[in-house]
Amino acid sequence: MKKTYLIPVAGAATMLPSLALAQDAEAAAVTAEMVWIMNTLLFLIGGFLVFWMAAGFAMLEGGLVRSKNVTMQMTKNVALFSLATIAYWAFGYNLMYPLGTWSVEGVLSGVFGPGVLEAVGIDLASADDGEYASTGSDFFFQLMFCAATASIVSGALAERIKLWPFLVFVIILTGVIYPLQASWKWGGGFLDEMGFLDFAGSTVVHSVGGWAALAGALILGPRIGKYKDGRVHPMPGSNLALATLGTFILWMGWFGFNGGSQLAMGSVGDIADVSRIFSNTNAAAAGGAVVALILTQLLYRKPDLTMILNGALAGLVSITAEPLTPSLGMATLIGGIGGVIVVFAVPFLDKLKIDDVVGAIPVHLFAGIWGTIAVVLTNGDASLGTQLYSIVVVGIFVFVVSGVVWFILKAVMGIRVSEEAEINGLDTSELGMEAYPDFSKG
Repeated sequence: MKKTYLIPVAGAATMLPSLALAQDAEAAAVTAEMVWIMNTLLFLIGGFLVFWMAAGFAMLEGGLVRSKNVTMQMTKNVALFSLATIAYWAFGYNLMYPLGTWSVEGVLSGVFGPGVLEAVGIDLASADDGEYASTGSDFFFQLMFCAATASIVSGALAERIKLWPFLVFVIILTGVIYPLQASWKWGGGFLDEMGFLDFAGSTVVHSVGGWAALAGALILGPRIGKYKDGRVHPMPGSNLALATLGTFILWMGWFGFNGGSQLAMGSVGDIADVSRIFSNTNAAAAGGAVVALILTQLLYRKPDLTMILNGALAGLVSITAEPLTPSLGMATLIGGIGGVIVVFAVPFLDKLKIDDVVGAIPVHLFAGIWGTIAVVLTNGDASLGTQLYSIVVVGIFVFVVSGVVWFILKAVMGIRVSEEAEINGLDTSELGMEAYPDFSKG
């Protein structure tokens, strides 16, 4: 009897190590799959939060332009996002993340080669990047950043630019200009190799939109009557409640913008870092808003809501280059300096007769530069020289190329509406419909 029991027991004993190894392998497979799922989920959640920023830009611009131009801004924002989606798929994504050696086929692979989506129903072993995340989710997330860059330009050039030349510029910006310079950092290019740090895009996204807007504003010129007889004539927006709503939507979307840029959610450390990023992002926005509130009270004896809104946005842009390493106090300070920049940069641009309808250049360009420099305050791996060099390289490239494109569009298509159309408003002259038909024009 004893021998009959010893044989299976001995056999089971020899099987235990192999069972343990099998269990370990199964556990490792489950862990790897869960990491892949969680990383992909972060991209998708972050992506649709950043998508909602498109609504924020539309509401902010719609509130800050005069009522006779609101429909045009809504049209531009829907059209630019849609065109950015197509241009980034056809050209931009594979230009930003080259597939092997650069080639025409590689750049155009979204059209002529394999797409960015995995096959239906794949498993972890056959995924494009089994240890990281879905390529489709990465494409979706990165597209939202690209489209946001075009939205920055839309607000700055409002109330006097023709629709179709603007949309042509959007295609070039989102299909070529933005992804090419983004590849220098996020695509593993030369700026990344030098050690340039830009966590979520104070330079790669926001200053790029700012430089493109600045080039356009200089070539387009100011609105009729904005600068007259040596004075600046304010042109109040149509709906500050709408502008405030837009700011809060942007504020919310920024949690996806910065938090999603952690690019990983598969470990305790990663999700803790995402939580830290959320908190610092919020603190910087609050710092920018409060500083703008106090400064406008001191300078103008009355708080200026438009400055407060842009102060919050400048705080958000300022923290975007490094939202992880600061403390809450330092994040508030970095955002607060963004608020200072806005309050003084807006009248500075007016002195130069550079007409920026919504304050996009101070918020996205000037605060973007500050935020990129501020990385050295909290991240020991950052080099001030490298940060400054990268700012200059990206700035020169985007400003010069954007300027050339604007000049070509001006020569070929004309970029500015007629004086009569501008006075009557772009809604009726360019589109034949009004946003507020039951109210008098503003």
